This record gives sequence, structure tokens and C-alpha cells, in this order.
Amino acid sequence: MPIDPRRADDADLATLDDEPHRRRNALTGEWVLVSAGRTKRPWLGAEEPEPPEERPAFDPTCYLCPGNTRVSGDANPSYATTFVFTNDFAALRPDTSDLRVGDGLFRAEGTRGTCRVVCFSPRHDVTLAGMDVASIGHVVDVWADQTTELGSRYRWVQVFENRGAAMGASNPHPHGQIWSGDALPVQATLELEQQQLHLAETGRRLLVDYAQAERGGPRVIRDADGWLTLVPFWASWPFEAMLVPLGPMARLAELDRAGRDALAAALQDLNRRFDALFRRPFPFSMGWHQAPFGVGDPAAWQLHAHFYPPLLRASVRKFMVGYELLSEPQRDLTPEEGALRLRESLEA
Repeated sequence: MPIDPRRADDADLATLDDEPHRRRNALTGEWVLVSAGRTKRPWLGAEEPEPPEERPAFDPTCYLCPGNTRVSGDANPSYATTFVFTNDFAALRPDTSDLRVGDGLFRAEGTRGTCRVVCFSPRHDVTLAGMDVASIGHVVDVWADQTTELGSRYRWVQVFENRGAAMGASNPHPHGQIWSGDALPVQATLELEQQQLHLAETGRRLLVDYAQAERGGPRVIRDADGWLTLVPFWASWPFEAMLVPLGPMARLAELDRAGRDALAAALQDLNRRFDALFRRPFPFSMGWHQAPFGVGDPAAWQLHAHFYPPLLRASVRKFMVGYELLSEPQRDLTPEEGALRLRESLEA
């Protein structure tokens, strides 16, 4: 008999809402401590600054705006949609030695790769939340094409965006990055192991089962046109979210035009909900996890995107320190409450 993929009974789960409890991350095998109600505690610590004033459509001092010269001395073309270039300060390089040294407790190895920057728009004053669906669709196309190209040479292709100074973005111009390398990173290894185990046990993809089981439930933010937006059952960050296609899909390049347009609409919607939640630009790190190249079974892997926003309140961030660093992640409100507030954010 196949494994029943249904979610935990919501009535039973509700009995734990006001009590500390742990939830298992089915995608990595890790656990998270849920301590609902801690948002009510007084806060005298650091607070996030007010969002900056409105930006101009073009900034002559911005090294990502069209036509401007970067620190490297290279001039950006007068691009009209998206623009990709190799990072002038890349964390990975294709010419690194593959030498392995040491053994036992002291091992090191060279790793090869490359890092690219993707400018989403020529306009300096927009984000994905303010772009139209067609323009976001161009970004999705670039993500897919870059993944295919880099995947021909590297094992892992990590598409991501750090949005806002609170998440380390060094420039407010709308942009993301793509890092690719010949090593399989830690999170990718954990996700691959759990997804292959689920496929071996059930004959199905873990995240397809998970997404179908969540539909209509309290953690869903949006369900439209084959894409599910939700706060994961095991979310660590207060308003963490995940985007998952409902049908089997290993990489972005497998999406047809309709699927890419539907994804663009889902991205626009979630970005707008984040911004509406506290009536301010919402910082986050987001990234796509696609099937690695040349390792594992692609039939086990389901395409998905993670969104990790740090804010707990409008001006207070969630700090992953102390217990979180030394033991396991901990969150201060239930994933169900986080999803409810994001569902209602555009209605307020």
C-alpha cells in the first residue's frame, strides 16, 4: 500500500499552537523548535532603520544601471530588459586548482565555479513586486537559460536574490546572482538524500506529495495556475515561504511558456504580499533549488524556491543566535499564523 501523503490533522496540530513543540523538516531531515507567543515579549534590542526614500529611475553613480562603468572598468551596455555579467568579485573561479590535501581530521580541496550577476530591470527604482508579469517572465527565462548553460559544466547552479540592506545587498538596483560550482553544497546534499529516499519508498516525488497534501490547508498563501505558495510546515523564519509547482518538474528549463508566465505571476504576488505585510520594502534571501547535474536521480528532485525573510515585526528582525546556532532553529510564531498574515496582507 502506498504511503499516505496527507498532512497532519489540523485539529490535532492546533492543540500544540500555544505550546513549545518541534517539527521535522521532511526536505532535509532536520528539526525546528516552535515557540508560539514569543512575539509578545518586550523588545529593547536593535531595530531595523526606516526604509530609504524613493530612488530615481536611473542613478548615474550605480554600477548596475545601464551605460554606467563598474569598478572593474567595464561599461554596462544600454540594456532594456535583463543583463547578465560575471561578478567582478566572484567567490568562485573556473581556474582554481582541484588539488586535494590532507586526510583524517584535516582535509581541504580546491573547488571550481563561477559567479554571475543578473540585473532584473534597467530601472533603478523597482523590485520584482513593482515589475509587471511580462518583465518578470524575462527574468525567469534568464534563470532557466543560465542554469542550462552552467549546468553543462558544473554540478550545482544556485540562483538567488538578496533583497535589502538587512540581507546584505550591496546595491539597491533590482538584481540577483547565480553561483555555480563543481561541489554539491550541504543543503543540496540533504535535500537530495531525503528526496531520493522518498522516491525509493513511494515511487513519487517528495515535494509533489507534500504540495498536494498542503492544498486547501492553513499554510497555503496562494494556489493558482499550477503553482503553490505556502509557509512550510517546518519553516524556521517567521514569514518564510516556499514556491512549488504542483506537477513533476526538476529544473526551470522544463517550464513551458504558460508555466513560466504562471511562475512570474506567483513571484509578483508573493513579493507584493511581503511588502504589504508591514507596509515597507521587505528584505529577504530567496533562491531556487533545482536538480543537480551529474549526480543523483533527477526523477526524485522537485523544483522549488525558498524565501527567507528576517523580519519578525516591522522594525525588528528575528536573530538566529544562541540556541539557534548551537542547537537547532527556533521560530516565534506558528507557520499557520505566518501564512494567515501573508494571505491577509493584500486585503488590509
